[in-house]
Amino acid sequence: MKMKDNNVKVDLYNRSFLTLLDFSQADIRYLLDLSHQLKRDRNKNIRGNSLNGKNIALLFEKNSTRTRLAFEVAIAEEGGYASFIDVSNSHFGKKESVADSAKVLARYYDAIEFRGYSQQFVIDLAKYSGIPVYNGLTDDDHPTQILADLMTIEEKVKHKPLSAVKVVYVGDTRNNMANAWMYGCAKMGMHFVAYGPKSLHPDSAVLENVRKIATKSGAVIEVTDDETNLAGADVIYTDVWVSMGEEAEIANRARLLKDYQITMDMLRKSNNPQVIFMHCLPAFHEQENKFVKQAYEQFGVDICEVTDEVFQSCHSVVFDEAENRLHTIKAVLVATLGNDSNKT
Repeated sequence: MKMKDNNVKVDLYNRSFLTLLDFSQADIRYLLDLSHQLKRDRNKNIRGNSLNGKNIALLFEKNSTRTRLAFEVAIAEEGGYASFIDVSNSHFGKKESVADSAKVLARYYDAIEFRGYSQQFVIDLAKYSGIPVYNGLTDDDHPTQILADLMTIEEKVKHKPLSAVKVVYVGDTRNNMANAWMYGCAKMGMHFVAYGPKSLHPDSAVLENVRKIATKSGAVIEVTDDETNLAGADVIYTDVWVSMGEEAEIANRARLLKDYQITMDMLRKSNNPQVIFMHCLPAFHEQENKFVKQAYEQFGVDICEVTDEVFQSCHSVVFDEAENRLHTIKAVLVATLGNDSNKT
């Protein structure tokens, strides 16, 4: 897509979407503006045809609900076709190398989405396929989620530009969501606080990188285990404490993070009656959840990262946030692959 944003030309056609680090502030601003427009159009029952005749492969190594559905619906609503591929049931990366598989897929498809473990894997897909590749989540990053989160903040914190917004990420601040948030905040000149136990603080190399970006954008990136840093927060964000494949860490992680559970008391410590609670979902917020019950029965610990009171409160915007995955993913697809995107 070619356009001018504040006199800066933005051309995203044929670009991959692997990490927000690859994009300028003007690029991200354009994608957010397009997301808002596509949402307005959809609410008026207006559908596009930017992806008419386009075929997109959806490669999933990790399970998904929102990412898969958002891509499938976004592609369909713009006239394209999606093929879901379960990597575990294919030769991908096993009998056949990533490079060979990527080259084959490029003969069939116009673009590829990948959700899995390795960031290098998705980088290699883009390198060897030569077509746009979209990162649906890796162990290091989750850029499509952050784009939806930024859109949601613009809808809910309307009295402030993004550059004046303070986001406090609570809990395990070295995971992919924390990384992705630091990338997004650094690019957009925002105030980001990683609030969690010292043993779960961000990787030093990640911090060094985002702080370099922050010196140019005016962003503030802080890391702390001091709850006083909750003051002034516009957004309090968290993610699950234990992901699939980390079951052996349940007891230790729950004990380490029990003081970082999002409660109404924590929200009050923001000193902001309009503070919003955000979560990428799925969330553990109720004791009747099967995984939560099993953890308590087996280890005697509560693994809920947020209380049900907060999750169901007026502060929670998690379902608006989930909806915005659709609009922002659609914007990425339209901007990078759309039939009109290569026209000036």
